[in-house]
Amino acid sequence: MLGDPTMYVATMVIPVPTEKMDAYRRWAERSARIFRDYGCIEIIEAEGDMVPRGRITDFWRAVDAREGETIVIAWQLWPSKAALAEAEERMHADAVLDSDDEIPFDASRLILGCFEPFSVMGRSQT
Repeated sequence: MLGDPTMYVATMVIPVPTEKMDAYRRWAERSARIFRDYGCIEIIEAEGDMVPRGRITDFWRAVDAREGETIVIAWQLWPSKAALAEAEERMHADAVLDSDDEIPFDASRLILGCFEPFSVMGRSQT
């Protein structure tokens, strides 16, 4: 399938201190409920269990991961780029992302990117 106007992908690569993985899971579950309420179709969070170190580049270098950290990837499927933009605006206006809870990772090393699909294979196909 070329393109999919009903899908927009936001993805992250996150170095999470291994000892904080349980806190991260709780933080991710709370965040997922919020994103769902604002229109997110699906969120997948995955903890790296085979993340090789490359000779030139790799996930570890990309996020300046350190000993004792676990690489986590996450992606969110949104109905469209406009839906994500509107949701972000509403979430900030509603202050639903504000929390006194500590973010269980160094957000300055998180990588975020948003993408328009050009090929889709899998459960979204009819």
